[in-house]
Amino acid sequence: MTSYQILCILCALALVTSVASSRLHKLQETVAITALALGMSLLLLLGGKALGGHVYGYFVAGLEKLDFQALLLNGMLGFLLFAGALQIRLKILRHQKWEILILAFVSTLLSTFIVGGLFYYIAPMLGLPLALSHCLLFGALISPTDPIAVLAILKKMGAPEDIAIQVEGESLFNDGIGLVIFVAISHLAFSTEPLTFSQISLLFVQEALGGVVYGAVLGVLLHHFFRYCEEETQLMLVTLLIPTAGYVIAEVLGVSGPLAMVSAGMIIGNFSVPKYFVRHERVKLYTFWSLIESFFNALLFLLLGLLLLLVTFKAPLWWFMLVAIPLVLTARAVSVFLPYIGFRLVKSYNPYAESILIWGGLRGGLALAMAMSLPEGVIIDSQSGVELRELLLVMTYAVVVFSILVQGSSMTGLIRRSNAVATDTNSQIAPERT
Repeated sequence: MTSYQILCILCALALVTSVASSRLHKLQETVAITALALGMSLLLLLGGKALGGHVYGYFVAGLEKLDFQALLLNGMLGFLLFAGALQIRLKILRHQKWEILILAFVSTLLSTFIVGGLFYYIAPMLGLPLALSHCLLFGALISPTDPIAVLAILKKMGAPEDIAIQVEGESLFNDGIGLVIFVAISHLAFSTEPLTFSQISLLFVQEALGGVVYGAVLGVLLHHFFRYCEEETQLMLVTLLIPTAGYVIAEVLGVSGPLAMVSAGMIIGNFSVPKYFVRHERVKLYTFWSLIESFFNALLFLLLGLLLLLVTFKAPLWWFMLVAIPLVLTARAVSVFLPYIGFRLVKSYNPYAESILIWGGLRGGLALAMAMSLPEGVIIDSQSGVELRELLLVMTYAVVVFSILVQGSSMTGLIRRSNAVATDTNSQIAPERT
């Protein structure tokens, strides 16, 4: 089969799985889709061994033809980030701007170095000594919270507005920051020529700041272009220019496409939509992008489950998979608690804010796409033949599956308690105002 035929089959499978998951009322949709896809993968694995592996081999060969990294990083990611940013309101975001900036930038950097540093000391104990740059690579790819997973789950849970804005804002921005950090460390780890601090800083500024500025310019240009659209269908279709041609041009310019999508989406959502879209057109626009977002989410989480078929689980790697989960959670806890010590000195927050940010810091397809982009053939243990790519990939897969299935499915209780506290606080303030 061709890649297009495989993609068509996966799209159909994603839609069927999405409908099936909606019947599992106790589970959030993205959690249910991932769980169902994992179940399908396990059935294929067991069936392949029982029936001689023909169906299993055929399906795996089809999945291998699909470039997951390109499909997510150069395809779905732009659409999903733009759809998420389109609904962010600057008036609300303005009250949390410093918290989001610090969490997206400082906390991501802090988590990268905590994960990398701890991994550097733990790896030899598990029998595979690693270079510090290789350990930092894992820290860079696993530290950003995945906006696709976070937005998909939080939207339907009704978290308190102040916490939801922090989690959503952080996840929208820190994936772009994380990608930039990952690219910089990749250059450091695999470049034949030594890189200076100034070169890495320049690369970071070009990618991150360049992405935000480029996205803003893109948003302003499209804002003025809307005035030439005479039909509501044209208005909606023109928004597709940003995650398609806009994202491709960002890659050509060497700036961060994800950050460009976020800044462009916020400009369109906050300035263009109120000016050029009347009420019923706004409803249609958000419905249009909600459909795109739902479809790509279903496809992405199906692929996350099916990727189990492509991951090689060698015996020496099992301990690394088990260690990866507490390692990442520890780094997330430290990188959230430390900034919040300062935050609480100047402002009051919901007592469950840190817990929701830590437990709600889900990892998803973005981390897996970065892990799959690592070069093959970098052997870290000649005796067992373990490659760096397969080690970091299985560790990433363990963290992603745990975060979606365990963290994603158990967030409801935390959000309920935070909502109860917020309701009690509001009810106590109301009489005082009267």
